[in-house]
Amino acid sequence: MVFAVKREKMMKKSISSLWILRILMLLGASAMSHSALAVDEAAALQVARQNNCFNCHAVSKEKDGPPYKAVAAKYKDKPGAEARLMQHLTTGEKAKFADGHEEQHKIVKTKDEAELRNLVAWILSR
Repeated sequence: MVFAVKREKMMKKSISSLWILRILMLLGASAMSHSALAVDEAAALQVARQNNCFNCHAVSKEKDGPPYKAVAAKYKDKPGAEARLMQHLTTGEKAKFADGHEEQHKIVKTKDEAELRNLVAWILSR
């Protein structure tokens, strides 16, 4: 009988520990997603201006390149969106234009990967 009581107490502690662990995991995931959403808009705009991104792109208006709102909509909720845009901005791959011609996309010049990630996060947040 004593063994059964001790076992029951241990089970209750295990269940309580699991709930605490679950809550901590949810809080951690929430904090990570919040920090992932934190964008330094001023820094992103500075990198975009330094690289003449606004010659071809605007936030809402159609120019030679798609508006950033359209880019954000295209990649919304898609896994790998950040990696895909990072690749596009760093490899000079071909960009397709409305009239059908293609040109190499200008490579964003920054030595700081965090600046580039911030720019991509800003674009995706539009």
